[in-house]
Amino acid sequence: MFKTIHDDIQSVLDRDPAARNVLEVLLCYPGLHAIWAHRLAHRLWKSGLKLFARWISQTVRSLTGIEIHPGATIGHNFFIDHGMGVVIGETAEVGDNVTLYHGVTLGGTSLHKTKRHPTIGDHVVIGAGAKVLGAITIGANSRIGANAVVVRSAPPDSVIVGVPGQVVLRDGQPHPATEKVDLDHGNLPDTIGETLATLIAHVESLEKRVNGGGVYGPTLHGPKQGVWHASDFSI
Repeated sequence: MFKTIHDDIQSVLDRDPAARNVLEVLLCYPGLHAIWAHRLAHRLWKSGLKLFARWISQTVRSLTGIEIHPGATIGHNFFIDHGMGVVIGETAEVGDNVTLYHGVTLGGTSLHKTKRHPTIGDHVVIGAGAKVLGAITIGANSRIGANAVVVRSAPPDSVIVGVPGQVVLRDGQPHPATEKVDLDHGNLPDTIGETLATLIAHVESLEKRVNGGGVYGPTLHGPKQGVWHASDFSI
């Protein structure tokens, strides 16, 4: 138990540069309070004391703004940063070294009393406001962008952005289990923008072929260094 408490505190210190010392973490991090309460509630839930477990869950929800159903299974070194508005459903399964930001929902999509919430692999980072819905699986070492709505499973080492979530496989080898969680969740692809830029380039190529090498009429251009220019569009 003491090792688990130590590891939880260390997870905060490792993943939040605003955390200055252990006392501050103990007093000022609702995500830490929520996961400790969940571990107690989950043990009661597994022991058959379901009403008491739900009561603890709802009490902690009112104090922290974080709702974790006592039936959810959560691994080691779990970290919720800020925490407000986080919801984790009954049949959700969360691996080790997972990080959630505020407003994340691990939600269900079925009324049947079966597995209906997502399974999150190890070393996954889920950005603020993201929704992961249904009995899907998010592979290890993946990142989910802020406000993404994920309704399909994704393999390990994925980056998932957009509504509905689009999966982009990351380059390189999977992270070893001993490596710290990759928190570079702001480095995300623009799947729609890249697709539109490719389409514009293809249209320009076709126009040149049809017009004998020249381009007539207004010309659209892709983004320059990630910025679209209004002069390229009729707004």
